[in-house]
Amino acid sequence: MQTSVEIPSELQQPASEALAWINASQTRSFELTGLVDYEGALATESGMPYELGLVLCDGELCAREQVRVTPTAAGFEFSLVAAAAREIPPLLDPPEGVRRAWLDEAISKHKFVLLLFYRGLW
Repeated sequence: MQTSVEIPSELQQPASEALAWINASQTRSFELTGLVDYEGALATESGMPYELGLVLCDGELCAREQVRVTPTAAGFEFSLVAAAAREIPPLLDPPEGVRRAWLDEAISKHKFVLLLFYRGLW
C-alpha cells in the first residue's frame, strides 16, 4: 500500500478528485490515507479507464473504496466498483463508537488490554 505522501505523481490528481467525489456523494469528510492495488492504474494506456483502491479515514472509521476512474476531456468521471471479497475488507475498523464500547468492556474484565494494529486491522 502507498501512503498518501507516497502516491505516485501520475495518480495524485485523480486520487484527490476521487476523494472529493466520494466525500460529496456520501456527505463524509474522509481523508485519503493511501492507495492499494494501484499498479494496474499506472500500467493502463493513457486515456483508458482504470481502477484505484482508496484507503479513506474519517475519525475512527476507515474504509477501502474501489473506484473506476475514466479520463475525460474535462478531467475525470468516477464510479464505485462492486468488489468481491478481498484480503483487506472495505471497513478496516468497526463502525464509529463500537471500538470504545468494546474497549471499555474489555478493560472492565482485565488488568490491561493490548491492542494490536496490523495493516489497519485491529
